[in-house]
Amino acid sequence: MPPIVSVKDLTKTYPGGFTALSGVSLDIEEGEIIALLGPNGAGKTTLISAICGITMPSGGTIEVGGHDVVRDYRRARDLIGLVPQEIALEPFSTVWNNVRFTRGLFDRPRDDAYLEGLLRDLSLWDKRDAKVMELSGGMKRRVLIAKALSHGPRVLFLDEPTAGVDVELRKDMWRVVERLREEGVTIILTTHYIEEAEAIADRIGVISRGRIMLVERTEELMRRLGKKELRIELSEPVGPLPDGLRRDGLERAADGQALIYTYDTHAERTGITALLADLQASGLQLADLSTSNSSLEEIFVGLVKEDGQ
Repeated sequence: MPPIVSVKDLTKTYPGGFTALSGVSLDIEEGEIIALLGPNGAGKTTLISAICGITMPSGGTIEVGGHDVVRDYRRARDLIGLVPQEIALEPFSTVWNNVRFTRGLFDRPRDDAYLEGLLRDLSLWDKRDAKVMELSGGMKRRVLIAKALSHGPRVLFLDEPTAGVDVELRKDMWRVVERLREEGVTIILTTHYIEEAEAIADRIGVISRGRIMLVERTEELMRRLGKKELRIELSEPVGPLPDGLRRDGLERAADGQALIYTYDTHAERTGITALLADLQASGLQLADLSTSNSSLEEIFVGLVKEDGQ
């Protein structure tokens, strides 16, 4: 089955000469959730804008559902729902009219039951007759999400959908995302809440300086780049490491009360057995041992640092 979104050698250079995207290629399969991570200015929003037909590419091609977003804009855009970062709503219109109007723009037949379900999912039903100008920022964000889903898109873009909003909205948002996943909707999101990407995304894409650094399944990325850390609590603090303990991956905690050993769980040998033997030989007394895995945030920060950001 061909990808629902296909980006080939996409570039975007602005009139002043700034290149926001450079040779980006990305295939997104139907029904998957992919999270795009990258520092501010990395090109995430520009990429989404180009796919949605908001920004004209300087080069390359983009297809959504087999439709070129430039040559066949209407058909491509008809498949897309977009929740932008910026809140832009008709302030004097009611929540209900805002959402119903957007559905009409996509030439969908009237379906009040469907829209009611959307508003209930997003805890907006009680606010349906309120004017947008009367709503809180979080409620306005919910209206944006309802508008993006009003025409039943096959591809949904969420550009920082939960940035600066309350915990309740975040829970509502991810509940809706799970339901959409079950219905086969493809979801592409950008987020600064990296733990959310780790929890919900099938694949993770990392963008830096307008280039895709990698796109991998979340669990494979964690396994390939994730490290495990062994923390050795000592009965008494230690000063400089004894010569017999100096090795790659072993560090002394700032207070000297613990030693921290970082290792690859998939390596042929972790070196833990030898380390513990050397600890015993050195005369240091162990009080406790604990292990932890690298988080996606740590992996992301490491990748961006390697790219010079």
